[in-house]
Amino acid sequence: MDFSILTDYFGTFMEGFRGTVVSSLLALVGSFALGTLIAVFRIGSIRALRWFGTGYVEFIRNIPLLLVVYIFYYGPAALELPLDGFTAGTIGLAVYTSSFIAEAIRAGIMSIPRGQTEAARSSGLSYAQTMVHIVLPQAIRLVIPPLGNQFINLIKNSSVLTIVAGLDLMYFADIVNTDTFQTFDTYVFVALFYLALTLPLSYGVRVWERKLERKY
Repeated sequence: MDFSILTDYFGTFMEGFRGTVVSSLLALVGSFALGTLIAVFRIGSIRALRWFGTGYVEFIRNIPLLLVVYIFYYGPAALELPLDGFTAGTIGLAVYTSSFIAEAIRAGIMSIPRGQTEAARSSGLSYAQTMVHIVLPQAIRLVIPPLGNQFINLIKNSSVLTIVAGLDLMYFADIVNTDTFQTFDTYVFVALFYLALTLPLSYGVRVWERKLERKY
């Protein structure tokens, strides 16, 4: 291993690391919000929203992530509203991940006894209030492990941004590789940077899960 690559190009690696962190955080928030909304659509009483939610999940889950990113990169450009690689890649990553989060949260909602919803509605709460205050907090607690796995996958999937020059870790690693021609060493160091993100997150999810088990 040539550690001079890490020391000489540490600033370049860190620039890509920051890009990956920012993109992942934005996509995480966006995918969770969108996935929760789609999950509620899928189990709601309005048929049009159920159809939309089902179509959304089935379409997005069954096409490659790269294609989703291309849709947001080349689509707006065709309409003369171009997005930069970072923005298009982050949106594509959020949309793609939201379809998996929607399924996880829907499973959590379905596991909540229907009597709780009926009791809340009979107490005067609206459907939205019932979801926000009664059902979703319990459902999300139940599906923390799969949600954690999806967030870890999101970080790893963020490497797709390099395809559209998204200024992520892999993008800058390609620059380092071009300068040094040390392909194996360069990407081993990149793997370490990704592990610095995913391992603490994986540990944090397990700790949070154990705390919730003790609490409930």
